[in-house]
Amino acid sequence: MERLNKYLAHAGIGSRRHCDALIAAGRVKVDGVKVSDMGLKIDPGARKVSVDDHPVKSEKPVYWVVNKPVGYLSTNDDPAGRPRAVDLLPHVEQRVYTVGRLDEASEGLLLMTNDGELAFQLMHPRYGVPKTYLVLVAGKPTADDLQKLLDGVWLSDGKVRAKSVRRMKPQGNSTWLRVELTEGKNREIRRMLAQLGHKVMKLRRVAIGTVKLDRLPKGKARRLSETELTALRAWVATAQEKISKARQRAADQPARNRPVANDHGNPRPTQKR
Repeated sequence: MERLNKYLAHAGIGSRRHCDALIAAGRVKVDGVKVSDMGLKIDPGARKVSVDDHPVKSEKPVYWVVNKPVGYLSTNDDPAGRPRAVDLLPHVEQRVYTVGRLDEASEGLLLMTNDGELAFQLMHPRYGVPKTYLVLVAGKPTADDLQKLLDGVWLSDGKVRAKSVRRMKPQGNSTWLRVELTEGKNREIRRMLAQLGHKVMKLRRVAIGTVKLDRLPKGKARRLSETELTALRAWVATAQEKISKARQRAADQPARNRPVANDHGNPRPTQKR
């Protein structure tokens, strides 16, 4: 038995989160009946699953590295007909989609796959997979500016921080930075630097975990190597182990000593008596 959203993700329909949305919207049927239970478990060999009345069939998982140029969208569906990153893989028969996104004005490394489970793990903050960017910003950020990026900047959807920031080199009145993130909020780097008064002029993603863009030409793609895929899975497995141990420690802690969460889900400091 397999959870329905996991089965859909493995079949290349989309990330697990996207599959949950499809189920909630009533677009998924099992044996011709609409389902809305995202925790539903099915036997794929004994049940017929469809999305928008199109039968779902399992696909062989594929993994591609793409160098997205500026002007291409990360979405697979654009009513306006603008160029999409998936258009750079016309030779790929499987239904692939991007792992995370780069906005239209950004360029660089995209992973594209039909493995929804791995895509979810690579992009979820809990697994801490680093994404590395080269960023050209207007002006000359000070050491204090860089420290603020590390300490955290408040945005409309919460506080975000960089894992690491390094000044690379000046370019006229602008400066190249190397920024590493473990989150993936919409236009995160652009908004963080705007808060500090530095407009992003260029943004290029150069790595996801140990997978590097290197010299892959713009608009071109290559298969992810077995070594790279193994390294990504190992990173996720290590993160899962750490999460499990942390949960076990929390479960083993006596109830009277457990910190009580505040309204934001953060532990309140315990008071000594």
